[in-house]
Amino acid sequence: MAFPGPQSDVGFRHSKAFLMNVYRMMRTIRVFEERLHVEAEAGKVPGFLHLYAGQEASGVGIISHLDRRDKVASTHRGHGHCIAVGMDLSRMAAEIFGKRTGYGHGKGGSMHMADRERGLLGTNGIVGAGAPLVCGAALAAKMKGDQSIAVVFLGDGASNQGTFLESLNLAAVWNLPVLFVVENNGYALSTSRDYAVAVDSYVDRAAGFGLPGITVDGMDFFAVHEAADELIARARRGGGPSLIECKAARIFGHFEGDTQTYRGEGEVESIRRNQDCIEIFLQQAPELVSFNPSELALVDSQVHADVEKAIAFAETSPYPTAADLVTNVYSDA
Repeated sequence: MAFPGPQSDVGFRHSKAFLMNVYRMMRTIRVFEERLHVEAEAGKVPGFLHLYAGQEASGVGIISHLDRRDKVASTHRGHGHCIAVGMDLSRMAAEIFGKRTGYGHGKGGSMHMADRERGLLGTNGIVGAGAPLVCGAALAAKMKGDQSIAVVFLGDGASNQGTFLESLNLAAVWNLPVLFVVENNGYALSTSRDYAVAVDSYVDRAAGFGLPGITVDGMDFFAVHEAADELIARARRGGGPSLIECKAARIFGHFEGDTQTYRGEGEVESIRRNQDCIEIFLQQAPELVSFNPSELALVDSQVHADVEKAIAFAETSPYPTAADLVTNVYSDA
């Protein structure tokens, strides 16, 4: 994956090199998503597009603990998870643009990207569908005894799906090395979480199946990272499944084109101004290491160049042809 994987030394995880990598990853996700927002408004992106911008601390905070042994199941809002595991930006952009050079040869789009080499089981257009997938991956890990784990990301809307609740039960019964991550951004499409979810905390859902759980500020990278540290280590030791609820906030609509009339006046502007997880990270990180503004500027420049390169690759790549219609249907071979 994009990070060095599990480390026993917390000091290493908070080294300057590690934190600079965290910053680069979160900035890459943000710049990539904001660029896609522009491209979508220009009509260049076919199909639906669900942007992850605003929730970077959640995905990066979890995935920074993983390595290529581990498996990750994503959601329809999955670009951030794809980038955090180290997937190629150009191939991602090409797939999102529906081009033949993409991860799914242009036939899957934003909600159907996977990379087996990096453990990403796929973004997924079916709400809550990743939960049973990671139970299968975690069962395989348990049978192999290689101390790998499986992580599933899902939203607050997916938490009401039967597949999620059934997966919590299955993971508990089989004592699987699974981490369930509920990225609670407050809305299931346009429905407020407070209106549609009967419990105050998703930890209550976990407790109902005998799983430990914790709720953290999903806009705080360090809060997410430290909570995941304990629960992921527990899963690797054979301690079984657990759940993290990351309270986050998206800064774009549920999908591109969403008018967001269900959100309060000034809500998004307030999130950008007061709850930007990247700015929060930068405010906290100097307590651990000294960031040089010129170093951050260099990272920003490199990130923008990488994203522009990816978009240019997507724009100049060919579309699938009629002959591609029945290829790679059951296999990528």
